[in-house]
Amino acid sequence: MSSRKQRGYDTQRIVATYLKEAGWVFAEPVGAGRPGSDITGVIGVDWEIKARRQLDLTGTLKQLATRADEGVLPLAVIRPDGYGPSKIADWPFITTLSVGVQLLKDAGYQ
Repeated sequence: MSSRKQRGYDTQRIVATYLKEAGWVFAEPVGAGRPGSDITGVIGVDWEIKARRQLDLTGTLKQLATRADEGVLPLAVIRPDGYGPSKIADWPFITTLSVGVQLLKDAGYQ
């Protein structure tokens, strides 16, 4: 396996472990390079996990949009260079503004 793919899979595994520890006990990484959500076992969420230097944010959001299903939350987690597992709580978490606004409304911030 290439080092890029290995880093991708390792990053998926780290995110899945973090989610398990946060209460989503069925979160599992699917493996680098496979189509669809990068993490399974979190119902209603489509996870895109990125561990790249030259990240294309709009491309990542378009990737989520192409597989969007009604009622499924599209989220991307970005692993920046120099941010290993000990800094996972600081990794960026992105979605579109419209999804973010809806999340805020649903959480009572209105």
